[in-house]
Amino acid sequence: MSFNADSTHTSTSTSTTATASASASTRDWIFPSPSFTHSSYRDFRSAPRRRRFSTYPRAPKATHSQLHTQILSQNSNSSGSLSKYSGFRRRRFEFGYDRRDDESPSPPDDASVDKADNATSQSLGKCEVQIDKTKSYLKTFTGFANGRLRVRWQLAFTVAMLITVFSSLVHNNFCLHSEVIQLQDKISKLSTRLKLYDLLDYVDTSDSSYDAIPNKNLKIAALAISITLLSLPFLFFKYVDYVSNSRRSFENNAEEVSLNKQLAYRVDVFLSVNPYAKPLALLVATLLVIGLGGLALYGVTDDGLADCLWLSWTYVASSGNHADSEGIGPRLVSVSISFGGMLIFAMMLGLVSDAISEKFDSLRKGRSEVVEQNHTLILGWSDKLGSLLNQLAIANESLGGGIVVIMAERDKEEMEIDIAKMEFDFKGTSVICRSGSPLILADLKKVSVSKARAIVVLADDGNADQSDARALRTVLSLTGVKEGLRGHIVVELSDLDNEVLVKLVGGDLVETVVAHDVIGRLMIQCARQPGLAQIWEDILGFENCEFYIKRWPQLDGMPFEDVLISFPEAIPCGVKVASHGGKIILNPDDSYILQEGDEVLVIAEDDDTYAPSALPMVWRGNLPREVIGPKSTEKILLCGWRRDMEDMIMVLDAFLAHGSELWMFNEVPEKERDKKLIDGGLDTRRLMNISLVNREGNAVIRRHLESLPLESFDSILILADESVEDSAIQADSRSLATLLLIRDIQAKRLPYRESMVTQVPRGSFSQGSWIGEMQQASDKSVIISEILDPRTKNLLSMSKISDYVLSNELVSMALAMVAEDRQINDVLEELFAEEGNEMHIRGAAFYLEDSEELSFYEVLIRARQRREIVIGYRLADTEKAVINPPAKNERRAWSLSDVFIVIAEKE
Repeated sequence: MSFNADSTHTSTSTSTTATASASASTRDWIFPSPSFTHSSYRDFRSAPRRRRFSTYPRAPKATHSQLHTQILSQNSNSSGSLSKYSGFRRRRFEFGYDRRDDESPSPPDDASVDKADNATSQSLGKCEVQIDKTKSYLKTFTGFANGRLRVRWQLAFTVAMLITVFSSLVHNNFCLHSEVIQLQDKISKLSTRLKLYDLLDYVDTSDSSYDAIPNKNLKIAALAISITLLSLPFLFFKYVDYVSNSRRSFENNAEEVSLNKQLAYRVDVFLSVNPYAKPLALLVATLLVIGLGGLALYGVTDDGLADCLWLSWTYVASSGNHADSEGIGPRLVSVSISFGGMLIFAMMLGLVSDAISEKFDSLRKGRSEVVEQNHTLILGWSDKLGSLLNQLAIANESLGGGIVVIMAERDKEEMEIDIAKMEFDFKGTSVICRSGSPLILADLKKVSVSKARAIVVLADDGNADQSDARALRTVLSLTGVKEGLRGHIVVELSDLDNEVLVKLVGGDLVETVVAHDVIGRLMIQCARQPGLAQIWEDILGFENCEFYIKRWPQLDGMPFEDVLISFPEAIPCGVKVASHGGKIILNPDDSYILQEGDEVLVIAEDDDTYAPSALPMVWRGNLPREVIGPKSTEKILLCGWRRDMEDMIMVLDAFLAHGSELWMFNEVPEKERDKKLIDGGLDTRRLMNISLVNREGNAVIRRHLESLPLESFDSILILADESVEDSAIQADSRSLATLLLIRDIQAKRLPYRESMVTQVPRGSFSQGSWIGEMQQASDKSVIISEILDPRTKNLLSMSKISDYVLSNELVSMALAMVAEDRQINDVLEELFAEEGNEMHIRGAAFYLEDSEELSFYEVLIRARQRREIVIGYRLADTEKAVINPPAKNERRAWSLSDVFIVIAEKE
């Protein structure tokens, strides 16, 4: 036992010494810094201390479980166990210090480490002594079997505790080792960065003396460059002025243009021609101010060039940013840049303001483009525009309204104000005004001329030849549109002689309406048939009934006589024959059979209000005796002078009976009249049925009118005189004054008849009143007044002393009707022509007996025996005619005082 103990002690001591030396040799690597060692030492010393031995004499807890098993089984192996235990105790002291060192703020040195080693050796000696005692005790109690099991469990618990403590210490050692490695890496990186910064500071400090002079020279050069660039424009202009003066003095030529003027001209041309010249000049000026200002700031400050350029921009953008400048040089430069910035922004504000004003001016003056299609385009402005717009609004009412675009050489605001003053309802139709010339293709494209469904060219108020010449140029412009025209062109002409030329230029696209020719023929018809003007107003206008052309396949193979009574809500008037190229035959024969493709011309209220139905049973009957006698001579007076006077004379010569007289009373001298008539193509010697009587005088002077036999004329036509036709109000005032003077003279010369006053409707005028006297004169002769302004119509309609023709309104109606359907122009041309069919007013005695009961269909069929088409009637006790009457099958008693409106061939 002693031998084993000694040997165990010896080996233990040796191992302990070796372990201590190894620990001492590796301590500096494990603990790289004093602070870290001190903190680890303090943590170890502050850890709770455990008891090393139990109350019972047994082996220490620090041994391994295998060591405990060997101690119990073999006593001979105790020396190796002790050596392992001694190694464990020595390793424990390697990771910490004695508690007495906890108070020391500094890490242990080599002396303290040696002291710790000695203390460790002493402790190990004590442990060895204790182990020896434990061995003796174990040998003493080995014989006791029951107590041995209890001791084993206590020993196992102790060993487990020691193993746990040992494992935690080893884990903490490895964790601290890894943290030390990470801290060492960080320290190395920080040291490398610090050395690099020190090196850069050293280089900058060492090179500053060498860079000071080049930077200073560079700043001086930048300042000089900026001043030179600012002086160049002034020097350039001085040089140009000097060269110009030198050339002028050397060449001595007064007509030579100076160089400065040429340059100024080039600049003006560039700014006026190029639309982006002003913004480009503003951009260049801004860049120059920023660049030159940045160079100047770079020369007077210590900042870099980029910072100076940015600072220059801030001075340009805001003039108050230079307030923080310090020093005379920077302040002068900054103030100069701020002045340049104020000028630049003033120019920019002016450009923006001009652009906005120009845009609003273009909108106000009607220069913007119209983006429409299938609209009606009206080119020009005249007194007929109001009536034309009214008719177009009525025509588009069934469609919910339409678009009408007007382009004229007037201000847009003025046109809109004049249209707003018109006293009628547009019924959903929108009117768009644009200012422009129809002779300029750009202006025509602005109003979408290629997409319009109809284009109406109005005649200008004034000279007829100039108006027609302008209309001709407008047609040339329209035909020159590259995109082509979708719709047709309706041209109003003032002279019939210019119609051929316009149609030659426009071709198939053009439909012409000769205003003076239409009105002149209409006045002649109305003079011979009083009341016809009101019927024409009803047919030409869209308010009542008008002409429509439509195809009805179910009528193919039916004779025209049956077609007449096939429409309860319309009256057929003609056929558009497909086999003749779409020619319209007005009032065809009853035996004409409708072919495939033929269309029927009717008078109806609207294009969707009529349709064919089953044929009714109609009694034909017989016509009464012949009532049409030979023509009688007439005496007609024309007051005033028109441009188409020769045309009216030729029409009257064709209508009137042989031996009739035509008196012409106007202010034109007789010699000049003959010259004008000859220039118009009329040779008075070739007149067949009438003889001309010329009288010179003023139609508004009573003395001149009293020189005429006014009571002997059958018809008097008061024309809108050529001298005042430019003003509708003045012309109407003159016509109204002439009418009143003529009626008053007639009333004074004719015998007074009391019965005429009693026939005045509603007892409006008493016996002996001046209006009653004029009305009894109206029964003797018919007066037709040409009225230009529709407002004058109310005065004449209330007095009932004259019939009237609203020339401008009727022409506007014709233009609107042709604009809606160009085929109607062929119908109107035939009705107003010298040959063919025309409108007539027939007495009831032509078709029936007094008080005979007939339906309208029966009257219509009887009229076909004379090849006439009855389109309406006017009863004796009414003032207004009924066109396309309803209930055509209802019978009623007719009076011989009633009249019928028919379409018949000219007599």
